[in-house]
Amino acid sequence: MDKSQSYNDVVVRQFGIMTVVWGVVGMLVGVIIAAQLMWPELNFDLPWITFSRLRPLHTNAVIFAFGGSALFAASYYVVQRTCHVRLYAGWLAAFTFWGWNLVIVLAIITLPLGMTQSKEYAELIWPIDVLITVVWVAYGVVFFGTLAKRRVQHIYVANWFFSAYIITIAILHVVNSLAIPVTLSLSYPIYAGIVDAMVQWWYGHNAVGFFLTAGFLGIMYYFVPKQAGRPVYSYRLSVVHFWALIATYMWAGPHHLHYTSLPDWAQSVGMVFSLVLLAPSWGGMINGIMTLSGAWDKLRTDPVLKFLIVSLSFYGMSTFEGPMMSIKTVNALSHYTDWTIGHVHSGALGWVAMVTFGCMYALIPRVYGRTGMYSTKAIDLHFWIATIGIVLYVASMWIAGVMQGLMWRAVNSDGTLTFTFIESLKATYPYYAARLMGGVMFFSGALIMAWNTWKTVATSEQRVVQPVLDPA
Repeated sequence: MDKSQSYNDVVVRQFGIMTVVWGVVGMLVGVIIAAQLMWPELNFDLPWITFSRLRPLHTNAVIFAFGGSALFAASYYVVQRTCHVRLYAGWLAAFTFWGWNLVIVLAIITLPLGMTQSKEYAELIWPIDVLITVVWVAYGVVFFGTLAKRRVQHIYVANWFFSAYIITIAILHVVNSLAIPVTLSLSYPIYAGIVDAMVQWWYGHNAVGFFLTAGFLGIMYYFVPKQAGRPVYSYRLSVVHFWALIATYMWAGPHHLHYTSLPDWAQSVGMVFSLVLLAPSWGGMINGIMTLSGAWDKLRTDPVLKFLIVSLSFYGMSTFEGPMMSIKTVNALSHYTDWTIGHVHSGALGWVAMVTFGCMYALIPRVYGRTGMYSTKAIDLHFWIATIGIVLYVASMWIAGVMQGLMWRAVNSDGTLTFTFIESLKATYPYYAARLMGGVMFFSGALIMAWNTWKTVATSEQRVVQPVLDPA
């Protein structure tokens, strides 16, 4: 073997930097729309920056731009090092970078203009959907091509999770986006009525289940053991976790459609599978946290490890809360309230963003030939600001949501509603202020990370060529 052959870290560096950039952009839009909920006049009567147009821009930016870039960077980084080979078809990997970022730029243009399919997490118009499909197929070719030419027989479990997320997201995207084009910006879905809703939430919940869970579990299974300097707690449990998770997640989508015209049996199927999901989810969470057995002292000195372990804690909390909220009697209280917003952001900020921050803090210096980030103190500051921000955000939305649910169902002795909707909205305003404060803190943490990343890249020495057989 030619020991001088190096990994293809150019595309990893590109996606790593854009993860930080799109994180700042997406979270800034989130802060703006949180402020608009308190002060609606902040849209300045401009249609392009109303809440209804910025909200899908926020979700697409944080999920697909920030989270997606992190998944591209991490999967390309991990698959090379666990397979001991260079990325397959480097030119195609480069295409995925430019193609994915073109998708994001087109989203930034079209969504404020009101061009949308009005599907949750799938708002982008059909020409962009086609581009997403092309880029994703190229991504799959690069990833599975690299796996196919691996120099080790074993496929590490992180790559199992990456493989499942790549295959499943392709299927979900294509099936949910099937439409008949009318003009360049208009199309009609091939589904109608409750079938459209069912397909949408089959896609919507599994976008969470595979894009925001399976993919990031792949990150967790590589970077937690790597950063802790210890093997994963139970490799057997990680394999059981994988198969149980992917077999169960697919069926949980109908819990988004409780008390709708979806047949009652389908709602019950969604509820039951959501409850079953608790077992594999907590199995993975426990496996990740227990990897630190005998190395807990490292949390005192390694802020990167703090990000990774706290993200697992939020993963555990969110995957307990989700099944609980899928129970019909609980859902009767929580549905359409800000409790759902709290739950989503417990997972999105606490799990996805925190594990992404930890991953990037570990990955970026390595691909720039450094032993660590420019400032460890800045990482520690980011950790505490982000954690406090999440607690403020999530707790305020939990309280607001339960309050809203109770106010909406309160009735007088004669059967009339005790409170009007406006009264519940007025009572929610203090919690919107707390949510905004938490969001500003979390966004500030992202700015600290951007500064730290810039300094790390700017002061990095000429990158050291790494042999294919990574001695680490």
